[in-house]
Amino acid sequence: MKGLGTVETNKLAVKAKVKVKKRKSFMKKLNDSKYLLILFAPCLLYYLIFHYAPMFGIIISFKDYNLFTGVWNSEWVGLKYFKMFFESPDFFVLLRNTFLLGLYKFIFGFPIPIIFALLLNEVKNMFFKRFVQTVSYLPHFISNVVVASMIVVFLSADGVVNRMISHLGIDSINWMITPELFRTIFVSSEIWQHMGWETIIFLAALTGINPQLYEAAEIDGAGRFAKLRYITIPGILPAIFIVGILNIGQVLEIGFEKVFLLYNPVTYETADIISTYVYRVGLVHGNYSYATAIGLFLGVISFIFLFAANYFSKKSGQESLW
Repeated sequence: MKGLGTVETNKLAVKAKVKVKKRKSFMKKLNDSKYLLILFAPCLLYYLIFHYAPMFGIIISFKDYNLFTGVWNSEWVGLKYFKMFFESPDFFVLLRNTFLLGLYKFIFGFPIPIIFALLLNEVKNMFFKRFVQTVSYLPHFISNVVVASMIVVFLSADGVVNRMISHLGIDSINWMITPELFRTIFVSSEIWQHMGWETIIFLAALTGINPQLYEAAEIDGAGRFAKLRYITIPGILPAIFIVGILNIGQVLEIGFEKVFLLYNPVTYETADIISTYVYRVGLVHGNYSYATAIGLFLGVISFIFLFAANYFSKKSGQESLW
C-alpha cells in the first residue's frame, strides 16, 4: 500500500512540474511577444468596443423598446417584430435585392482580383508592375461619398458618359433613375474600387510559391500555361478558398453607405436593400425594436452562409476557417 501511495505521489509531483513548466513557457512567450501584443491592443479594443459591446442591444428586438422607459423596463413581446418583418410586403423585395446585389458582387467581383494578380505576376518589368499595382489599389482609399459623387456626376444627363455615347450616335441614358441599371452600376463601382486592394492578398500568396517548382517545370518542357495550371493556381488555392469563404459570408452584408448614396425612390424596386430599410425604419421612423429584429435576422443568415461555406470547403478537403 505504501508503494502505491508513493507512485501516486510521484505522478502528482510530475503533473505539478509539467503544469509549472507550461505556465513558465506561456509567461515566457507572453513576455517575448509583449510588443506585438501592445500593437494588437488597439485592434482588440476596437472590436470589443464597437462590435461586441453593442451586441447587448440585440435584446431590444424581443421588446417593445421605449427610449424613455429604457431597455430593462420595456415590455417583452417575443418574436412579434420578426413576424412583422416576415409578413411585410417588403420582405421578399428586400431579400431579393440584397441577395442579388451580393451574389452579383461575388460572381463578378471575386474572380477579377485573382485574374489581375495572375496577370501582374507575369509582368517582368518591375517598375511597370509596381506602378500598375499602386494605381489599381488607390481607389480603395477613396471615400464612398466621393466615389458615389463621381458616379453621379459621370452618369448625369450631361455627364461624361452620356457625352461620349452621344458622339457615337446613341441617345442619352438616364442612368441613375433607371432601376434595371442600378445593380450594374453598383457592382461595377465596387469592382473598380476594391479590385486592386484584394489583389494584394493573392500577390502575397504567389510570392510563397517555391521558385524551384517553376525551374523544374521548365526543365520538363512545361510552357507558361502549363506552369499556370499545375503550379501557380494550385499554389494560391488555399488563399482563394479562404477569401471565397469570407466573401460568401458577406453576400447579404452589402455596404449601406454606397447604396444609400446612389439609390433614390425611383430605383427602390431594385436598389432598396435590408440595410437601407433598417436605416429608414430605425433612425428615420424611430422603430428601434423592429430595425434591430431585421438586423439580427440578417446577421443570423450571414452566419449560416459563412458556416455552410466553411463546412463544404472542409468536406472537400480544402482550406477552412475552423
